[in-house]
Amino acid sequence: MKRDLLRLADLTPEECRRVLTLALEIKNSGRPSTQLAGTTLAMIFEKPSLRTRISFETGIFQLGGMAIHLAPQDIRLGERETVPDVARTLAGMVDMIVARTFTHDTVSSLATHAQVPVINGLSDLHHPCQVLADLLTLAERRSSVETLGDLTVAFVGDGNNVFHSWMEAAARLGFRLTLACPAGYDPDASILEACRRDGATIDILRNAAEAAQGANVVYTDVWTSMGQEDEADERRKTFADYQVNEALMQVTAKDAVVMHCLPAHRGEEITADVLEGSQSIVFAQAENRLHAQKALMVWLGEQRG
Repeated sequence: MKRDLLRLADLTPEECRRVLTLALEIKNSGRPSTQLAGTTLAMIFEKPSLRTRISFETGIFQLGGMAIHLAPQDIRLGERETVPDVARTLAGMVDMIVARTFTHDTVSSLATHAQVPVINGLSDLHHPCQVLADLLTLAERRSSVETLGDLTVAFVGDGNNVFHSWMEAAARLGFRLTLACPAGYDPDASILEACRRDGATIDILRNAAEAAQGANVVYTDVWTSMGQEDEADERRKTFADYQVNEALMQVTAKDAVVMHCLPAHRGEEITADVLEGSQSIVFAQAENRLHAQKALMVWLGEQRG
């Protein structure tokens, strides 16, 4: 049966743990494989990309397949051709599609009309591939996927697409999640409600130090995402008290780590000394995009039989 990954809510708790365990196995094997030999991955990118493109392109190659990169000017999605027409055309030629889009509706439409697995490489509402890599990084440090439920995670910044995926991860794995953000920058209310209904413990606070108190993980992201550039000056002022710095890290758990999905704006959402410091696992996260995405592609391939 064809499965898609548009958001982490598409996985059951057991499936989420399976993908993470598979990622650990793939990484620890330390060698390429032929698990996806002959598989072709179409990569639709409406936004610039470093980690998403390289992780999928390298990953499918190391699994024995190949990738085709489609830049915005190549297909002009929704302009030169409708999204459903692109989806049906690609599905007749390739085995999987990953899309990095502006709106979640676009990747959802691709999945609806393509008879092959579709992966959300990033949309305005969700970034499941990033958070799978983040969870892999934490599981690797703790030597077990099963212990992730013991964590307390503090997200400092905007209630954005990355945080939405963190909320859905909390609902699947059972860790405690707190967001510190200014009023008016809360996460999507319907996603928050659904995650709480699924059993997630999620708190929304206005004070960064209160959110980070005793946390095992402190996570941040840029204050201004792609497409929000005209809000940059206003956001710098609004988020000035939501910086991850040495003072904030003083209230965390003794073993706390710092995470950031990158790219980072040093001196804004995070200071350079914390990003480059001993508690930072930021570049381990970046590396694990490769292994998490390999596991995801293998798992989706398995679902088709």
